[in-house]
Amino acid sequence: MTTHTPMMQQYLSVKSQYEDAFLFFRLGDFYEMFFNDATEASHILEITLTSREGGESGRIPMCGVPYHSAQGYIETLVDKGHKVAICEQVEDPKQVKGIVKREVVKVITPGTITEGKNIDAHSNHFIGSFDRISENVCAFAYVDLATGEGTVEQIQGDESALATAIESLGMKEVVVDEQMQLMLGDSCQSKGIVLSVCDLELYETHGRELFDDIPEASTGACKRLVAYLQQTQKTSLQHLQPFKFLSREAKLTIDANSMRNLELVQSIRTGGKEGTLFWLLDETNTAMGARKLKTWIRQPLADQLEIEYRLDTVSELIDAYFLRDDLKQALREVYDLERLAGRISMGSASARDLAQLRNSLRTIPMLKDQLSQSGKPYLIEFSRRIHPCEDQCAVLEASIAESPPLSAKEGGVIKDGYHEKLDTYRDASRNGKLWLAELEQEERKRTGIKGLKIGYNRIFGYYIEITKSNLHLADLNRYERKQTLANAERYITPELKEKEELILSAESESLDLEYRLFAEIREQMKQGIEQIQQLASVLSELDVLLAFAEISEAQGYVKPIFSIDKALEIRNGRHPVVEKMMDHSLYVPNSCKLTTDANMLLITGPNMSGKSTYMRQVALTVVMAQIGCYVPCELASLPITDQIFTRIGAADDLASGQSTFMMEMLESQQAIAHATNRSLLLFDEIGRGTSTYDGMSLAQAMMEYIHDKIGANTLFSTHYHELTALDEQLERLANVHVAAMEQEGKVVFLHKVMSGPADKSYGIHVAELAGLPTPLLERARELLLGFESQKTSSKPTLPSSEQISFFDLQAEESQKEQPVEQPVEQNEIIEQLKTIDLANTTPLQGLQLLFELRAKLK
Repeated sequence: MTTHTPMMQQYLSVKSQYEDAFLFFRLGDFYEMFFNDATEASHILEITLTSREGGESGRIPMCGVPYHSAQGYIETLVDKGHKVAICEQVEDPKQVKGIVKREVVKVITPGTITEGKNIDAHSNHFIGSFDRISENVCAFAYVDLATGEGTVEQIQGDESALATAIESLGMKEVVVDEQMQLMLGDSCQSKGIVLSVCDLELYETHGRELFDDIPEASTGACKRLVAYLQQTQKTSLQHLQPFKFLSREAKLTIDANSMRNLELVQSIRTGGKEGTLFWLLDETNTAMGARKLKTWIRQPLADQLEIEYRLDTVSELIDAYFLRDDLKQALREVYDLERLAGRISMGSASARDLAQLRNSLRTIPMLKDQLSQSGKPYLIEFSRRIHPCEDQCAVLEASIAESPPLSAKEGGVIKDGYHEKLDTYRDASRNGKLWLAELEQEERKRTGIKGLKIGYNRIFGYYIEITKSNLHLADLNRYERKQTLANAERYITPELKEKEELILSAESESLDLEYRLFAEIREQMKQGIEQIQQLASVLSELDVLLAFAEISEAQGYVKPIFSIDKALEIRNGRHPVVEKMMDHSLYVPNSCKLTTDANMLLITGPNMSGKSTYMRQVALTVVMAQIGCYVPCELASLPITDQIFTRIGAADDLASGQSTFMMEMLESQQAIAHATNRSLLLFDEIGRGTSTYDGMSLAQAMMEYIHDKIGANTLFSTHYHELTALDEQLERLANVHVAAMEQEGKVVFLHKVMSGPADKSYGIHVAELAGLPTPLLERARELLLGFESQKTSSKPTLPSSEQISFFDLQAEESQKEQPVEQPVEQNEIIEQLKTIDLANTTPLQGLQLLFELRAKLK
C-alpha cells in the first residue's frame, strides 16, 4: 500500500468527498491541485504543470494559481462545465502544531456561480431541479441563487418536454436523482448542461417558509434543489424567497423552439440581444427591471384581469409625461437590490455593496411621494406597495462611510462618530502621525539636513533615515542604528520607539474593530432581507411598466382589447423589431383577421415577400399584449392565448444527429401533441425538407388534423399552390397571399397581404436577385415552360429528349406492371377521362385522379 505524506493524505481525504469537482487546496498564497486535477486543469487553464514529493509514491503532478487572482481561473473552469471546490485553512497556523485543518467552504458550479465576467446582470442565472410526480408529469423547480427567486411548475410529457423546459430558461445545471440522470443524460450532455445528483434526504429545514404556497406534490423538486444549494454553498441562504407556483393556466406557454424562432430574447443570427423583442422593449433603468422584463417575455400572462391591470398602469404612465421623467431619474439612482440582498445573505457583500444599498434606499421616500401624489389610481396603489425600509437605511446612514474602499479590511469603512472606541483608536493613530510629521520637521531643523525623513516598513517599523553624505551633520549620540542601506543609514530614538508602539497598536486595533463592526452591520442587514426583496420586486415591476409606456408612446403603439372567443383582429399591424431596425416610413403594415368561422389562414406568395415576417408579427403582437404592453398596430382585438407553437425556419441539429427535416417534424409534433383550441400555431413551409409529394401530403394532413381535431388559430404558409384548393374542403380555412408583380421582367415585392391564393411563386426571379448566372437562369425558364406545359397539355412537349416527367414515368411503370394478357376495364377509364373538366381541375386533384386510374389498371 502506497503511503503519502500527511498533507497529501489530508488532500486525498477531502478530494474523496468531491470527486466531481476540481479541488482548489489552499497552501499559503496559492490554491494547489494534484494528480488528475492538476493534469486536466493545467491543460484547460494553460498553466504550468509541475510536480512535488508525495511520499513513498514519489513525485505527483501539481499545478496552482494565486489565491488573490483565483476568480478568473474559477470562472474559466465553471464556464466549461466543471465544478470547483474551494478548500481553505480553518485554523490559525500559528496556534496549531502539525497539519492545519482544511475544509471545503464552498463549491462553485455552472448553476451556482453568481459573479464574474460571464454573468449578465440583466439576465437571471437559473439552476433547476426535477422530481417525478407521476408517470407523465414532473415538478420542475428553478432558482436564481444571486437573487433568491424561486419558481416551480409542472411539466407534462416525455424526455423532450423536460429538455425543452431546461433550454427555454437557458440553464447550465440541473439537479436530479440517479434515475432521471440516466434519462436526461444524452440530451443534456449534447447541449452542455451539467446534471448533478442530490439526495432529497439531504434537505435541512430552512429559516423561511419556502413551500407554503405550492402544491404538496411539487415540494420534492424544491427541496432537492435547496438541499443541493445548502450542500454546495455552505452558508446562509436566508435570501431564498418562497417558491411561486406557476400553473399552466396562469401563463402563455412558449416552448424553446418557438421562443427561438420568434427571437424573443436571443437573436437566431448572432445569439445576442440585438434584433429581439427584449432588445426592443428594454428601456428599463435598473438591472432588476431588465431581468423582470425578460421573465415576463418568457412567461406572458394568461389571466385577463392581471394583463389589464398592467395595461391600465401603462395607460396612466403614458398620460403622466412629467412624472414619468421624474420616476426614470429616481430609478437610475437605485442599484441592484435583489443581488445586493443575495450577497448580504451569503456573507459576501462588500462595504461598497452596503453603501450602494444605502444610496438606493435614500431615493425611495421621494419616489414613493411622487407616485402617491400622481392622482392616478394605479400609480397610487404602487406607492402603497413600496416599503421604504427606513430602519435599514437609518443604520447604514449612521455607520457606512460615503465612499468606502472595496475591501472592508483596508479601513475607512465606518463613519466617525459611529463607535466611541473606534474613534479613540483613530484619534491615537491620526495624532501619532501628526506627531511624526512634527518630529520630522524638528529633526531637520536641529541637524540642518533637509533630506532627513521619517519612514516605515513592516519589518523594521518607524525609522529616521539619513543619507551617508549627510551623516557628518547628525549627532549620532542621539540615534540608535536600526538598518544600513547602500546610500543611507536608518536610526531610531527612544521617543520614536515609544510612539511607534502607540501608533501601530492603534492602527491594528482600529482595523480589527472596524472589520468586526462592518460584519455586525452586514449581519444586521440580514434581518431586513425580506423587506428589501419586496421593495426590489415592486420597483422592478414599475421599471418594466415605465419602459412599456416609453416605447409605446415613442412608436405609436395602441392598447389591445380582448375578445371572449377565438376571434383575432389586428388592423395594419407591424413587426415591431423589423420596424425599429428599418426606416419606419418604409414599413408596409398588414392586417390579420381570424374569426370563429374562419380561424385558419393559408398564406402563399414568393420567397422574400414577407410571409414569415407577417406570421411572426401576429405572434409578437399576442406576446406583447399578454405581457401587458401596447401593441404595434391601429387596432388589436385578441383572444387570450394559452400556447404559441411555431415551425418557422429549420436547421440541422448535428450534435444529436437530427436532420433539417427531422427537426421540422419534431417541432411539428410538439405543436400538434400539446396545442388546444385556445392556442396559436404558426407553420412555415412544412414538408420542404423531403420530396415534393411527401411534403405536400404531410402539409395537407397536418392542416386537416389541426382543422378537424384541434381547432387552434393557425397561420400556415406554403409553396405548394395545390394546397390552396383546400378552402373548398376545410370550412374554416381561408386563402391569403403576399402580393408581388412583374415590371419589365423583374419581380417587385409589395409586402402586402391580400385575399386569395398567389398566382405564381416567382422562384426564378428570386434566384436572379440572388445573382445566379444568366445561362443557368435561362435554362431554368426553359425547363419551367416545359413543366408547366405538362400540366395543361394532354401531349406534353418536353424541354429536351433527356427530360422525363413524373407523369411519363408513372405511365411507363403502368405499362411494365400491366401484363398483356390481363383484362382491363379500359372503356370505363376512357369514359371517366372524357368527363373530367380540365379547366377547373387543380394539379393536386389531377394527381389524385391519376393515382386512382393507375390503381384500376392494376
